[in-house]
Amino acid sequence: MSRFAPTSLDLDGKVILVTGGTGSFGRRFIETVLTRAKPRKLIVYSRDELKQSEMQIDLAERFGPEKMAVMRFFLGDVRDRERLILAFRGVDIVIHAAALKQVPAAEYNPSECIHTNIMGAENVVWACLTNRVQTVIALSTDKACNPINLYGATKLASDKTFVAANNLSGDIGTRFSVVRYGNVVGSRGSVAPFFQRLIARGATELPITDVRMTRFWITLNEGVEFVLSSLGEMHGGEIFVPKIPSMKMTHLAEAMAPGLPIRLVGIRPGEKLHEMMISADDARSTVDLGDRYAIEPAFVEYRREPLKGGKLPEEFSYASDTNDDWLSGPQLLAILNDYAPQQRRRRAAD
Repeated sequence: MSRFAPTSLDLDGKVILVTGGTGSFGRRFIETVLTRAKPRKLIVYSRDELKQSEMQIDLAERFGPEKMAVMRFFLGDVRDRERLILAFRGVDIVIHAAALKQVPAAEYNPSECIHTNIMGAENVVWACLTNRVQTVIALSTDKACNPINLYGATKLASDKTFVAANNLSGDIGTRFSVVRYGNVVGSRGSVAPFFQRLIARGATELPITDVRMTRFWITLNEGVEFVLSSLGEMHGGEIFVPKIPSMKMTHLAEAMAPGLPIRLVGIRPGEKLHEMMISADDARSTVDLGDRYAIEPAFVEYRREPLKGGKLPEEFSYASDTNDDWLSGPQLLAILNDYAPQQRRRRAAD
Protein backbone atom coordinates (compact mmCIF):
# COMPACT_ATOMS: atom_id res chain seq x y z
CA MET A 1 0.00 0.00 0.00
CA SER A 2 1.35 3.41 -1.00
CA ARG A 3 2.25 5.99 1.63
CA PHE A 4 0.80 8.65 -0.69
CA ALA A 5 -2.85 9.48 -1.31
CA PRO A 6 -4.17 8.30 -4.70
CA THR A 7 -4.51 10.85 -7.48
CA SER A 8 -7.79 12.69 -7.88
CA LEU A 9 -6.98 13.34 -11.55
CA ASP A 10 -8.76 11.14 -14.10
CA LEU A 11 -6.22 10.00 -16.72
CA ASP A 12 -8.77 8.25 -18.95
CA GLY A 13 -8.87 9.75 -22.42
CA LYS A 14 -5.78 11.88 -21.80
CA VAL A 15 -2.70 12.11 -24.00
CA ILE A 16 0.32 11.70 -21.72
CA LEU A 17 3.97 12.12 -22.71
CA VAL A 18 7.01 11.15 -20.62
CA THR A 19 10.42 12.57 -21.50
CA GLY A 20 13.17 10.13 -20.60
CA GLY A 21 10.47 7.48 -20.82
CA THR A 22 12.88 4.54 -21.13
CA GLY A 23 14.56 5.29 -17.79
CA SER A 24 13.75 3.52 -14.52
CA PHE A 25 11.06 6.00 -13.54
CA GLY A 26 9.62 6.36 -17.03
CA ARG A 27 9.17 2.63 -17.52
CA ARG A 28 7.47 2.15 -14.17
CA PHE A 29 5.25 5.19 -14.73
CA ILE A 30 4.17 3.89 -18.15
CA GLU A 31 3.47 0.42 -16.71
CA THR A 32 1.40 1.91 -13.88
CA VAL A 33 -0.71 4.08 -16.17
CA LEU A 34 -1.30 1.17 -18.57
CA THR A 35 -2.45 -0.95 -15.63
CA ARG A 36 -4.79 1.59 -14.02
CA ALA A 37 -6.07 3.95 -16.68
CA LYS A 38 -7.26 4.17 -20.27
CA PRO A 39 -5.31 7.03 -21.79
CA ARG A 40 -5.98 7.99 -25.39
CA LYS A 41 -2.24 8.00 -26.07
CA LEU A 42 0.80 7.25 -23.92
CA ILE A 43 3.97 8.62 -25.46
CA VAL A 44 7.56 7.68 -24.66
CA TYR A 45 10.02 10.42 -25.69
CA SER A 46 13.70 9.49 -25.45
CA ARG A 47 16.88 9.42 -27.50
CA ASP A 48 17.91 5.73 -27.24
CA GLU A 49 16.38 3.61 -30.00
CA LEU A 50 17.64 0.32 -28.50
CA LYS A 51 15.99 0.99 -25.13
CA GLN A 52 12.78 1.96 -26.93
CA SER A 53 12.82 -1.28 -28.91
CA GLU A 54 13.42 -3.37 -25.78
CA MET A 55 10.68 -1.50 -23.94
CA GLN A 56 8.17 -2.12 -26.75
CA ILE A 57 8.89 -5.86 -26.68
CA ASP A 58 8.62 -6.05 -22.89
CA LEU A 59 5.37 -4.07 -22.73
CA ALA A 60 3.81 -6.05 -25.58
CA GLU A 61 4.54 -9.33 -23.77
CA ARG A 62 3.04 -8.02 -20.54
CA PHE A 63 0.04 -6.00 -21.72
CA GLY A 64 -0.94 -7.39 -25.10
CA PRO A 65 -2.08 -5.66 -28.32
CA GLU A 66 -5.12 -3.85 -26.89
CA LYS A 67 -3.09 -1.87 -24.34
CA MET A 68 -0.19 -1.38 -26.76
CA ALA A 69 -2.56 0.32 -29.23
CA VAL A 70 -2.26 3.53 -27.16
CA MET A 71 1.54 3.46 -27.02
CA ARG A 72 3.70 5.76 -29.13
CA PHE A 73 7.51 5.89 -29.17
CA PHE A 74 9.16 9.14 -30.28
CA LEU A 75 12.90 9.41 -30.78
CA GLY A 76 14.21 12.81 -29.76
CA ASP A 77 16.39 14.78 -27.37
CA VAL A 78 15.19 17.46 -24.95
CA ARG A 79 17.98 19.62 -26.34
CA ASP A 80 16.05 19.80 -29.65
CA ARG A 81 13.28 22.37 -29.19
CA GLU A 82 11.79 21.88 -32.64
CA ARG A 83 11.47 18.13 -32.13
CA LEU A 84 9.83 18.71 -28.74
CA ILE A 85 7.32 21.13 -30.23
CA LEU A 86 6.42 18.55 -32.86
CA ALA A 87 6.17 15.71 -30.30
CA PHE A 88 4.00 17.71 -27.86
CA ARG A 89 1.18 18.41 -30.32
CA GLY A 90 -2.14 17.34 -28.82
CA VAL A 91 -0.57 16.33 -25.49
CA ASP A 92 -2.53 16.99 -22.27
CA ILE A 93 0.03 15.99 -19.61
CA VAL A 94 3.84 16.04 -19.73
CA ILE A 95 6.03 14.27 -17.18
CA HIS A 96 9.58 15.56 -17.59
CA ALA A 97 11.95 12.84 -16.37
CA ALA A 98 14.82 13.23 -18.85
CA ALA A 99 18.09 14.37 -17.26
CA LEU A 100 21.78 13.65 -16.89
CA LYS A 101 21.97 12.44 -13.29
CA GLN A 102 25.40 11.03 -12.44
CA VAL A 103 27.24 13.43 -10.12
CA PRO A 104 30.85 12.55 -11.13
CA ALA A 105 29.96 12.56 -14.84
CA ALA A 106 28.39 16.00 -14.48
CA GLU A 107 31.48 17.34 -12.69
CA TYR A 108 33.69 16.07 -15.54
CA ASN A 109 31.32 17.05 -18.38
CA PRO A 110 29.68 20.28 -17.16
CA SER A 111 28.53 21.64 -20.51
CA GLU A 112 26.71 18.41 -21.36
CA CYS A 113 24.84 18.49 -18.05
CA ILE A 114 23.93 22.17 -18.52
CA HIS A 115 22.66 21.61 -22.06
CA THR A 116 20.40 18.70 -21.06
CA ASN A 117 19.22 19.71 -17.58
CA ILE A 118 18.89 23.49 -17.92
CA MET A 119 18.45 24.24 -21.61
CA GLY A 120 16.44 21.05 -22.00
CA ALA A 121 14.08 22.25 -19.25
CA GLU A 122 13.61 25.57 -21.04
CA ASN A 123 12.88 23.73 -24.28
CA VAL A 124 10.24 21.59 -22.56
CA VAL A 125 8.59 24.73 -21.15
CA TRP A 126 8.41 26.41 -24.57
CA ALA A 127 7.14 23.26 -26.27
CA CYS A 128 4.39 22.98 -23.64
CA LEU A 129 3.37 26.62 -24.02
CA THR A 130 3.44 26.42 -27.82
CA ASN A 131 1.14 23.39 -27.79
CA ARG A 132 -1.11 24.53 -24.91
CA VAL A 133 -0.31 21.47 -22.81
CA GLN A 134 -2.58 21.49 -19.74
CA THR A 135 -0.39 20.05 -16.99
CA VAL A 136 3.35 19.58 -16.52
CA ILE A 137 5.32 17.93 -13.72
CA ALA A 138 9.11 17.92 -13.73
CA LEU A 139 11.17 15.48 -11.69
CA SER A 140 13.85 16.98 -9.48
CA THR A 141 16.27 15.68 -6.86
CA ASP A 142 17.26 16.27 -3.26
CA LYS A 143 20.59 17.52 -4.64
CA ALA A 144 18.81 20.63 -5.96
CA CYS A 145 18.43 21.96 -2.41
CA ASN A 146 21.54 23.92 -1.34
CA PRO A 147 23.55 22.32 -4.18
CA ILE A 148 27.28 21.78 -3.96
CA ASN A 149 27.66 19.85 -7.22
CA LEU A 150 26.90 20.76 -10.81
CA TYR A 151 24.12 18.21 -11.15
CA GLY A 152 22.29 19.72 -8.18
CA ALA A 153 22.88 23.24 -9.48
CA THR A 154 21.45 22.38 -12.90
CA LYS A 155 18.38 20.77 -11.32
CA LEU A 156 17.86 23.83 -9.10
CA ALA A 157 17.95 25.98 -12.25
CA SER A 158 15.53 23.55 -13.90
CA ASP A 159 13.16 23.70 -10.89
CA LYS A 160 13.10 27.48 -10.98
CA THR A 161 12.52 27.44 -14.74
CA PHE A 162 9.42 25.28 -14.35
CA VAL A 163 8.08 27.23 -11.37
CA ALA A 164 8.52 30.57 -13.16
CA ALA A 165 6.93 29.17 -16.33
CA ASN A 166 3.50 29.56 -14.70
CA ASN A 167 3.93 33.33 -15.01
CA LEU A 168 4.42 32.95 -18.77
CA SER A 169 1.35 30.87 -19.54
CA GLY A 170 -1.17 33.74 -19.58
CA ASP A 171 -4.39 32.74 -21.31
CA ILE A 172 -2.80 29.44 -22.37
CA GLY A 173 -3.32 28.26 -18.80
CA THR A 174 -0.56 25.65 -18.67
CA ARG A 175 0.33 24.75 -15.09
CA PHE A 176 3.83 23.61 -14.13
CA SER A 177 4.93 21.96 -10.87
CA VAL A 178 7.96 20.05 -9.62
CA VAL A 179 8.44 16.93 -7.50
CA ARG A 180 11.65 16.58 -5.49
CA TYR A 181 12.65 13.32 -3.84
CA GLY A 182 15.68 11.29 -2.77
CA ASN A 183 17.54 8.17 -3.87
CA VAL A 184 15.40 5.51 -5.54
CA VAL A 185 15.93 2.02 -4.10
CA GLY A 186 16.76 -0.46 -6.83
CA SER A 187 16.93 1.99 -9.73
CA ARG A 188 19.72 1.76 -12.27
CA GLY A 189 22.80 3.54 -10.98
CA SER A 190 21.77 3.46 -7.30
CA VAL A 191 24.00 1.98 -4.61
CA ALA A 192 21.81 -1.02 -3.65
CA PRO A 193 22.11 -2.80 -7.04
CA PHE A 194 25.83 -1.95 -7.02
CA PHE A 195 26.25 -3.65 -3.64
CA GLN A 196 24.18 -6.60 -4.88
CA ARG A 197 26.53 -7.10 -7.83
CA LEU A 198 29.59 -6.94 -5.59
CA ILE A 199 28.09 -9.44 -3.14
CA ALA A 200 27.10 -11.81 -5.97
CA ARG A 201 30.70 -11.74 -7.24
CA GLY A 202 32.01 -12.76 -3.84
CA ALA A 203 33.29 -9.41 -2.60
CA THR A 204 35.17 -9.53 0.69
CA GLU A 205 34.31 -5.92 1.56
CA LEU A 206 31.92 -3.14 0.53
CA PRO A 207 33.10 0.39 -0.34
CA ILE A 208 31.65 3.19 1.81
CA THR A 209 32.51 6.83 1.26
CA ASP A 210 32.01 7.96 4.88
CA VAL A 211 30.59 6.22 7.95
CA ARG A 212 28.47 9.29 8.79
CA MET A 213 26.74 9.48 5.41
CA THR A 214 22.92 9.38 5.28
CA ARG A 215 20.46 9.48 2.41
CA PHE A 216 16.72 9.78 1.81
CA TRP A 217 15.20 6.66 0.26
CA ILE A 218 12.08 6.12 -1.82
CA THR A 219 11.00 3.08 -3.85
CA LEU A 220 10.36 3.32 -7.56
CA ASN A 221 6.69 2.51 -7.02
CA GLU A 222 6.43 5.23 -4.38
CA GLY A 223 8.07 7.71 -6.74
CA VAL A 224 5.46 6.96 -9.39
CA GLU A 225 2.62 7.17 -6.83
CA PHE A 226 3.99 10.47 -5.59
CA VAL A 227 4.03 11.97 -9.09
CA LEU A 228 0.54 10.69 -9.88
CA SER A 229 -0.90 12.03 -6.63
CA SER A 230 0.88 15.38 -7.09
CA LEU A 231 -0.81 15.69 -10.49
CA GLY A 232 -4.13 15.72 -8.65
CA GLU A 233 -3.02 18.19 -5.96
CA MET A 234 -1.04 20.77 -7.93
CA HIS A 235 -2.25 24.33 -8.41
CA GLY A 236 0.88 25.36 -10.32
CA GLY A 237 4.29 26.51 -9.08
CA GLU A 238 4.71 24.09 -6.17
CA ILE A 239 7.74 21.95 -5.44
CA PHE A 240 6.29 18.84 -3.83
CA VAL A 241 8.54 16.99 -1.35
CA PRO A 242 7.50 13.56 -0.02
CA LYS A 243 7.86 12.46 3.59
CA ILE A 244 10.16 9.48 3.20
CA PRO A 245 12.66 7.62 5.42
CA SER A 246 16.41 8.05 5.75
CA MET A 247 19.10 5.42 6.17
CA LYS A 248 22.79 5.46 7.03
CA MET A 249 24.99 3.99 4.31
CA THR A 250 26.71 1.77 6.88
CA HIS A 251 23.32 0.33 7.89
CA LEU A 252 22.54 -0.26 4.23
CA ALA A 253 25.75 -2.27 3.82
CA GLU A 254 25.16 -4.22 7.03
CA ALA A 255 21.60 -5.11 6.02
CA MET A 256 22.67 -6.36 2.61
CA ALA A 257 25.77 -8.27 3.78
CA PRO A 258 25.76 -8.85 7.56
CA GLY A 259 29.27 -9.06 8.97
CA LEU A 260 31.01 -8.13 5.70
CA PRO A 261 33.73 -5.52 6.34
CA ILE A 262 33.47 -2.05 4.83
CA ARG A 263 36.26 -0.13 3.14
CA LEU A 264 36.29 3.67 3.40
CA VAL A 265 36.96 5.20 -0.01
CA GLY A 266 36.33 8.89 0.73
CA ILE A 267 33.68 11.29 -0.50
CA ARG A 268 33.56 11.72 -4.27
CA PRO A 269 33.77 15.18 -5.88
CA GLY A 270 30.49 17.03 -5.41
CA GLU A 271 29.11 14.58 -2.84
CA LYS A 272 27.44 15.59 0.44
CA LEU A 273 27.51 13.82 3.79
CA HIS A 274 23.77 14.38 4.16
CA GLU A 275 21.07 15.42 1.71
CA MET A 276 18.50 18.15 2.25
CA MET A 277 15.16 18.59 0.49
CA ILE A 278 13.85 21.71 2.24
CA SER A 279 16.21 24.38 3.56
CA ALA A 280 15.37 26.70 6.46
CA ASP A 281 14.92 29.52 3.95
CA ASP A 282 12.53 27.47 1.78
CA ALA A 283 10.63 26.33 4.87
CA ARG A 284 9.18 29.81 5.37
CA SER A 285 7.14 29.35 2.19
CA THR A 286 6.42 25.64 2.71
CA VAL A 287 3.18 24.02 3.84
CA ASP A 288 2.69 20.61 5.45
CA LEU A 289 0.12 18.56 3.52
CA GLY A 290 0.28 15.45 5.71
CA ASP A 291 2.04 12.92 3.50
CA ARG A 292 4.24 15.56 1.84
CA TYR A 293 5.44 19.14 1.96
CA ALA A 294 4.90 21.74 -0.75
CA ILE A 295 7.23 24.69 -1.29
CA GLU A 296 4.94 27.44 -2.55
CA PRO A 297 6.08 29.75 -5.39
CA ALA A 298 7.63 33.06 -4.38
CA PHE A 299 6.27 35.06 -7.34
CA VAL A 300 2.67 34.50 -8.41
CA GLU A 301 1.43 36.58 -11.33
CA TYR A 302 -1.24 34.11 -12.42
CA ARG A 303 -4.54 32.90 -11.04
CA ARG A 304 -3.71 30.49 -8.24
CA GLU A 305 -5.21 29.49 -4.90
CA PRO A 306 -2.62 28.67 -2.18
CA LEU A 307 -2.52 25.08 -1.01
CA LYS A 308 -4.25 24.48 2.31
CA GLY A 309 -1.73 23.05 4.75
CA GLY A 310 -0.03 23.61 8.06
CA LYS A 311 2.82 26.08 8.48
CA LEU A 312 6.22 24.76 9.50
CA PRO A 313 8.03 25.81 12.69
CA GLU A 314 10.67 28.50 12.60
CA GLU A 315 14.10 27.27 11.42
CA PHE A 316 12.62 24.01 10.16
CA SER A 317 14.65 22.11 7.58
CA TYR A 318 14.18 18.67 6.07
CA ALA A 319 17.47 16.78 5.93
CA SER A 320 18.42 13.10 5.83
CA ASP A 321 20.42 13.19 9.08
CA THR A 322 17.74 14.99 11.17
CA ASN A 323 14.77 13.10 9.70
CA ASP A 324 12.50 11.40 12.26
CA ASP A 325 11.67 8.50 9.88
CA TRP A 326 14.35 5.83 9.40
CA LEU A 327 14.41 2.79 7.14
CA SER A 328 15.32 -0.44 8.95
CA GLY A 329 17.45 -3.26 7.54
CA PRO A 330 14.52 -5.71 7.25
CA GLN A 331 12.42 -3.06 5.50
CA LEU A 332 15.19 -2.46 2.98
CA LEU A 333 15.60 -6.19 2.28
CA ALA A 334 11.84 -6.55 1.77
CA ILE A 335 11.96 -3.75 -0.81
CA LEU A 336 14.91 -5.32 -2.63
CA ASN A 337 13.14 -8.69 -2.69
CA ASP A 338 10.17 -7.00 -4.35
CA TYR A 339 12.51 -5.66 -7.02
CA ALA A 340 14.17 -9.02 -7.73
CA PRO A 341 11.57 -10.37 -10.23
CA GLN A 342 11.55 -7.04 -12.09
CA GLN A 343 15.34 -7.02 -12.28
CA ARG A 344 15.36 -10.56 -13.66
CA ARG A 345 12.81 -9.58 -16.29
CA ARG A 346 14.93 -6.55 -17.31
CA ARG A 347 18.04 -8.74 -17.65
CA ALA A 348 16.11 -11.28 -19.73
CA ALA A 349 14.90 -8.48 -22.03
CA ASP A 350 18.47 -7.25 -22.43
